[in-house]
Amino acid sequence: MKFGHHLKTSLYPEWTIYYLAYDDLKRELKTRIRNGQWSDDDEVSFLELLEKELEKVYGFQTSMSKDINRRVQLCEKEIDNVLQDSEATEDRYLALEEELSLIIADVHDLAKFSRLNYSGFLKIIKKHDKQTNREIKYTYLSRLNAKPFFKETYDALIVKLSRLYDIVRTRGNPVKGNSASGGQQQNFVRNTTKYWVHPENITELKLLILKHLPVLVFNPDKQFDQADSAISSIYFDNDEFDLYLGRLEKTEGAEAIRLRWYGGMDVSEIFVERKTHREDWTGEKSVKERFQIKEKNVNKYLRGEHDMADDFKKLRDKGKSEKEISDLERLANEVQYRVLTKKLHPVLRTFYNRTAFQLPGDARVRISLDTELTMVREDNFGDVTRCGDNWRRMDIGIDYPFSQLPDEDVERFPYAVLEVKLQTQFGQEPPEWVQELVRSHLVEAVPKFSKFIHGVSTLVEENRIHLLPFWLPQMDVDIQKPPQGNYGVQRPLGALDTPSHEHNDPMSSGSSGQEDSITVQIDNEDEITEETPLITDNDPESSRWLWTTPPTNVLEDETVFASTSTRQVPNDYKGRRVAVPVRVEPKVFFANERTFIAWLHFTIIINGFALGLLNFGTDDLSNIVAGTFMFVSLVIMLYALGMYLCRVYMIRKRSSGPYEDKFGPAFICGLLFVGVLVNFCFRFWQNEQFIPIRIR
Repeated sequence: MKFGHHLKTSLYPEWTIYYLAYDDLKRELKTRIRNGQWSDDDEVSFLELLEKELEKVYGFQTSMSKDINRRVQLCEKEIDNVLQDSEATEDRYLALEEELSLIIADVHDLAKFSRLNYSGFLKIIKKHDKQTNREIKYTYLSRLNAKPFFKETYDALIVKLSRLYDIVRTRGNPVKGNSASGGQQQNFVRNTTKYWVHPENITELKLLILKHLPVLVFNPDKQFDQADSAISSIYFDNDEFDLYLGRLEKTEGAEAIRLRWYGGMDVSEIFVERKTHREDWTGEKSVKERFQIKEKNVNKYLRGEHDMADDFKKLRDKGKSEKEISDLERLANEVQYRVLTKKLHPVLRTFYNRTAFQLPGDARVRISLDTELTMVREDNFGDVTRCGDNWRRMDIGIDYPFSQLPDEDVERFPYAVLEVKLQTQFGQEPPEWVQELVRSHLVEAVPKFSKFIHGVSTLVEENRIHLLPFWLPQMDVDIQKPPQGNYGVQRPLGALDTPSHEHNDPMSSGSSGQEDSITVQIDNEDEITEETPLITDNDPESSRWLWTTPPTNVLEDETVFASTSTRQVPNDYKGRRVAVPVRVEPKVFFANERTFIAWLHFTIIINGFALGLLNFGTDDLSNIVAGTFMFVSLVIMLYALGMYLCRVYMIRKRSSGPYEDKFGPAFICGLLFVGVLVNFCFRFWQNEQFIPIRIR
């Protein structure tokens, strides 16, 4: 699809004149290039047009942002008035809900407006550089950074809209509870599914979720700060990456140990966490346990020089139960023992900004969206000092995109990560809106995705990591999918148009023109196959240009029985094994046991015949035949035992098989046939009275 056509079919009609006049700029390039010549005057004229378009787009985006914030403030005042009015009618709530829905739709369209225009500027710049042989990419990226209409995240606005919509949706009775209760939990047992979210869909996804769940705010009295959503974790492993392999292969009891903090580098409270994987057949659930420690004591604790008893004594004084204190002490001792005995050290940092959606104090449905996900090396491999003797490196904080780091030390993940965590009773279905969300075009299911595993597999040297996660070879496949039906942010039916179309911008140059009847094809640069590049504030050369393939869904369901295997994978991954997630159900072990018992039942029947002949036979021939059948049953019994033990080993190792028995049944049938034939032959030769019947 041509970008010009994509732009015209994706824009919000009421704002048409404020979008980048992409086709007009294309036409200007085509008409001014004469015999392959591009003069200085042509360059100046084109840059002036480009600057006017930037002023138009930036001006409209700024004006609309102010207008939306003004309307939100008006709604906030009206909601306060309604709450104070004990006789507020349903109509007033309906009017407020409709206005908030219109604002939500405007936020969605404005976010889409920014991304479409940003992509348009990048494409027209690339087209200019290709056709005129004059490069302006880096200089114009600086101009874009000076008018950063595309950098608005709307996070603060979304938090405010979430609170207001929750009040209106519940008709002034929002769910009360301790919003920080999730942060105080020590053990977490939930059913969690993970999804990737394309950058184009992030804002829309947030706006859709907030209509059902409010944004979880730990301190509602504090004004929202971007640092409040920052989460950083330091993962530990040894030189052999035993913890990485255990988590990747999902071995029973595999652990992940990390240190996590919320906010900037100045926080004093650090969470020490341990995640333990449990297989389904054990009947136990995977669990995450954690305790708090002061940042100043972390290094001493990791060296075994700090005793947590004094820290837990303070918790006891605050009223914590003895059981909780005992569990925390056990966890602290076990983690410290693991670090010392397994020689664990920092290997990886993950950073992201999290938006969590949950009813306060109610963990039955919790949805979190992690954006700006970044993995950073923390190890000291290869004589490179990163964290040194400290538990984390200090040359970075939460300053995404960490442009000060060398490329080999940082991995900026191209998608957001959505986690849906449910605590439902046995047999209870998740809410319908959650099922619609995870089935929609906005998300791509990635079973068992792990930030830790992805970071290690992409950043650590190839000679240290020989097993890769299944999703890594598929990273060059675009996950963006076309919209499905009418699912998404919709304007209320019958609602009046928002006042946004009344804006007048003197620099507007009209709407985008029609697609050129004659287009210049240059390396398919106009096709919609580009991931939006990342532009930093300081260094425009740090932009990432990701050219991807058309959208395709290639991920398999996690219930497919597969295994670690060697397959051909692209780029520098070729020749290394790829671990495919395997879900081993308890019924797999039971099926193996049932098969073994069925074979034993068969051997018992044969042994019954043999014992009958041995005990009641009257001649030596009966003893010979009985011995033959007993030998056959013994061979079958040993064979069945061997197959049972072999299959148990293969299931535990998640081998891909084969699990079928191609030759055993045929071999055993042959043994039975030989036994019966021996019996018949001996009886034939022994019976001297045997007279064959002749038919005339």
